[in-house]
Amino acid sequence: MPLFTIETTYHLPVRRQRTYDAETLDQACGLAIADEGWDGNKSDVETSGETYVTGAWEGRDAAYVSRPLPFPSRFDEQVQRKANHFELLLGLLKILAAPEGGSVGVELWRRRADAAIAKAEAILAGEDDPIEGAAS
Repeated sequence: MPLFTIETTYHLPVRRQRTYDAETLDQACGLAIADEGWDGNKSDVETSGETYVTGAWEGRDAAYVSRPLPFPSRFDEQVQRKANHFELLLGLLKILAAPEGGSVGVELWRRRADAAIAKAEAILAGEDDPIEGAAS
């Protein structure tokens, strides 16, 4: 039976609470983001993110020493899948909204829209991308 080395990850929120002297809430938020000091931070284990696959290799202890294997998209981070698909959807909308967008055949747009809808539904359901061999 083959062996596989699988790397998984989850995001662990780390939070801090600080008071900032600022004229506005907008300015205070900017100061908080720019603040690089994290002494007194707290790990928020109760709200850690989902576990997802970040790498796969064939063999024992093979991470980063052999060729990485493609893995099914349903094991990728859901929020990243959604972000990547948002970019695709935005591109489709920009093309459709362009003045020459209406001159492209309706059937072509229908196929592209159907494919985008199918992928979005797969992402929401935590399933593989419907297009065989699609990147995650």
